[in-house]
Amino acid sequence: MAKRQNNDDSLSLFDDFRERQSCAPPSDKEGAVLEPLAARMRPRTLDEYVGQRHLVGPGRVLRHLLECDRLPSMIFWGPPGTGKTSLARLMATLTKGHFIALSAVTAGVAEVRKVVAEARGRWDLSRVRTVLFLDEIHRFSKSQQDVILPHVEDGTITLVGATTENPSFQVVGPLLSRCRVFTLYSLKPEEVVVLLRRALQDEERGLGRLKITVSDEVLQALASACGGDARASLNGLEEACNSLQPDENGCLVLTHEHVAETLGKNIAHHYRAGEGHYDIISAMIKSIRGSDPDAGLYWLARLLEGGEDPLFIARRLVILASEDVGLADSNGLTVAMAAQQAVHFIGMPEGYYPLAHAVLYLSLAPKSNSVGMSYGRALEAVRSDPGAAVPLHLRNAPTKLMERLGYGKGYKYAHDFPEHYAKQDYLPESLRGQRFYQPGNLGMERRFALWQQHLRGEDQGSGQGEK
Repeated sequence: MAKRQNNDDSLSLFDDFRERQSCAPPSDKEGAVLEPLAARMRPRTLDEYVGQRHLVGPGRVLRHLLECDRLPSMIFWGPPGTGKTSLARLMATLTKGHFIALSAVTAGVAEVRKVVAEARGRWDLSRVRTVLFLDEIHRFSKSQQDVILPHVEDGTITLVGATTENPSFQVVGPLLSRCRVFTLYSLKPEEVVVLLRRALQDEERGLGRLKITVSDEVLQALASACGGDARASLNGLEEACNSLQPDENGCLVLTHEHVAETLGKNIAHHYRAGEGHYDIISAMIKSIRGSDPDAGLYWLARLLEGGEDPLFIARRLVILASEDVGLADSNGLTVAMAAQQAVHFIGMPEGYYPLAHAVLYLSLAPKSNSVGMSYGRALEAVRSDPGAAVPLHLRNAPTKLMERLGYGKGYKYAHDFPEHYAKQDYLPESLRGQRFYQPGNLGMERRFALWQQHLRGEDQGSGQGEK
């Protein structure tokens, strides 16, 4: 591939990065490396790229486009540290077009117009297309984005934008409709660990010369603490390693304490993937079921500090509200759903307020498992006799023929009777007399049980207790 140079006057985030990729990291007069570890360890090939397998895995669409050098205008959307700029750098290496990078933080309309003018001249002279990478594209105003639109439309430039914000709201509609949007997701802890191990072993660009000893547990904790942000994890690793002192054996050993001190907080021993993920969420649910608000809060904090998805926690609380609190306090389901909506609305870190609110309420609420047990009995009856006929008096009769066949005959409209209750059979004939719901004797459910006994004319003793 012929070597391509950007115009000396054009602004670029990646000037001469191809040359730097093949050289030792830049250093000052004392030999200290100046470029951050995350920048030095950027992937040089698609095979070195970690994460986003749905885009760049074998046979995936973006990998195919890159390898075939058939780039449409596109936008990379994802959280910080997910590899958007790294993908752009790989494009600069792989594309046969002229690659220019600008940052919307520092560039303006004048720089864009200059790139467009040069792109026209380049195409007219040598039939080489121009690929413009615009980092932080959401920082451009709508009027600034409108300047780019006609040049994307006529193919003068191929636009590659990167943003941490939802492009549906931050990119003007006409420009968005002319770009393919590729969504990048936070890296999984095990993917970040791959990057951390690679940095520790690489003697040319990484920390391999230091011969640092570190356990997988510490690296997993670091990866989880940084929430899937590869850049933050690598830079945190570098800072922690730079502060190490040799132990009594002269070895450099990285521990939980070193990493916690670097990050300014203790690293929770919880990982979003693996056994720990299920153990801790199980401990939280069982603590709430056991009416222990202190333990419930503790395990909630462990989950959040360990990088757990707060919406995953909220979903589990919603399930618990019906499964373990149920009719003993139906407000539990309302509180859990409100917590889920609140977390979705305000995000983190403040999202811990509604989550803690729900944990405390559900822990302190009276408990009943009658909802799940009752449904289980009804489901068993359905499976044992799936075709049980609907009683005629419960069927609608929209036609004269159905009326003659007895559809709806004898049905009693409940609101026409005292206490809005009409005693009649509602189950299929084969199931008459079955009782699927067996109420508990705590909270509101005790009142429900007494009311049901009153309507049925049964002895109004205490509601049947739960097993």
